[in-house]
Amino acid sequence: MKYYTNVLKNYINLTGRTGRKEFWMFTLINLVFAILAMLVDRQLGICFKMEIGYGLQTLPFGYFFALYLLATLVPTLALQVRRLHDVGKSGWFFFICLIPVIGIIYLLVLYCTDSNAGNNGYGPNPKL
Repeated sequence: MKYYTNVLKNYINLTGRTGRKEFWMFTLINLVFAILAMLVDRQLGICFKMEIGYGLQTLPFGYFFALYLLATLVPTLALQVRRLHDVGKSGWFFFICLIPVIGIIYLLVLYCTDSNAGNNGYGPNPKL
């Protein structure tokens, strides 16, 4: 849980580096909270409805999920930038995900890549 709170406290910092463990632990906890928000939406019956195909369809999320997503958007983006710094890439490299399929796969590979040893242009190694 400390990884999650550290990211939320450090939400505006786009400098420095974030290690793989902090990145993936935050991602896991964030996913669990997002699923819980969707379950709350479904239990309260406040899921969004949308005209899709043959009629009105109920989406699996609603207001709690949307609020949670908005609340964690900036901290998540800042974390992704710091993770890219950890592997020696600029934060702007995040936009490679706009390339369909290949960009997303390459970004996932970068997120899974080990930290650059020692210091790089973005700061000291977070493992040390």
